[in-house]
Amino acid sequence: MRELLELLEHDARRPVSELAPILGKSEYEVEQDIQKLEKDKVILSYNTLIDWEKLGDEKVTAMIEINLTPQREVGFDAIAERIYRFDEVRTVYLMSGSFDLMAIIEGKSLKDIANFVATRLSTIEGVTATRSHFMLKPYKKDGTIINDEEKDRRLVVSP
Repeated sequence: MRELLELLEHDARRPVSELAPILGKSEYEVEQDIQKLEKDKVILSYNTLIDWEKLGDEKVTAMIEINLTPQREVGFDAIAERIYRFDEVRTVYLMSGSFDLMAIIEGKSLKDIANFVATRLSTIEGVTATRSHFMLKPYKKDGTIINDEEKDRRLVVSP
């Protein structure tokens, strides 16, 4: 199963007809394995990485460091759940170090994100501080190089 998951993680669109010979299984067996992994929530979703800038849709992304006061008996989980339920929130991690949660937020503008942080995120009971970091340019995301134009970087050798 691990090898199947690694193959799908690298390319979720790879057809079962290609996966089966690599795994030494029939197409039917691979399909059954995938269905079981989906049913057991090992495979949670299939994602598509899109360069929205090429379509003229510019988004602003920010990483927000969040400090919390943990709640009795549930720790950080209840506050994290309130935060990850917002549509603007793409990702939330519990962190070690100088802050408790890291949230990745998307908006249409800096003002949208600033407004979200000021009026919705900072006002949650238990949130004690936030620090915002705006992403300026992506180079690589989820293992995929953005705008990879395989340039020949070898030095020219002349006789």
